[in-house]
Amino acid sequence: MRRLIGICAALVAACALAPTAAWADLKEILDRGTIRIGTQMDDPPFGYVDANGKPTGFDIELGQMIGKALGVKVEVEQIIGANRIPYLLTNKIDLVISAMGATPERAVQVMFTTPYAALYLGVYGPKDQKIAGPGDLGSLRIAATKGTTQDTSLTAMAPTANIVRFEDDTTSNTAYLSGQTDLWATLNTIAIDLSKKNPARNTELKFKLRNSPAHMAMRQGDFQLLHWLDTYIFFIKGNGELQRLHRTWLGEDIGDLPTL
Repeated sequence: MRRLIGICAALVAACALAPTAAWADLKEILDRGTIRIGTQMDDPPFGYVDANGKPTGFDIELGQMIGKALGVKVEVEQIIGANRIPYLLTNKIDLVISAMGATPERAVQVMFTTPYAALYLGVYGPKDQKIAGPGDLGSLRIAATKGTTQDTSLTAMAPTANIVRFEDDTTSNTAYLSGQTDLWATLNTIAIDLSKKNPARNTELKFKLRNSPAHMAMRQGDFQLLHWLDTYIFFIKGNGELQRLHRTWLGEDIGDLPTL
């Protein structure tokens, strides 16, 4: 009984302290006058470097909008899929805006906002390759970026699949487009964009892995930042700015977004 009372008292104390600790994180951003945002630059149309060498894309513009709404400057840190969470946990960045999918495994380490873009993951390949589902993969080589949702989803769906894992999206994309692999596990927007630029590969969706709406991510315990960002997403959905971003960068309407 005494042990139970002690545990309850500890939980109450932790809850009482949590808002203060979390608020210090958002307050630190405001006091610093800068928010450090991690974004991938190999993930068009969400993040990439334009012809003038300037970071651009859906996630870049969204990050700038967030900085303006907070009244702080934005520092963009280039990241890759494998270091998104480590950069948060080691305090190199405050926030990841990188078309990131939420999973229970990732949610142990970081917190996710409500989604801001509706996306899905799939396995892609040439039209003449007869693939209807995971059971048809056989020994075909499938390019995937290590540690991404497409990697973990395909691994769970087809444990014996011949997945060739690469460190970043650029290398994974190039491996498929150059013919080093037979198939390609990736995000629908990446596949559509690069397929248009490489028509000779004659790429099509073979099967869908899962819906993977894009979320922002921050460190566990940053509840005030999380609440502010959820409020901001709600606000720009209401005033049409999120719709504008979808039409500008994805070429389609926002559609129905799930909520957390």
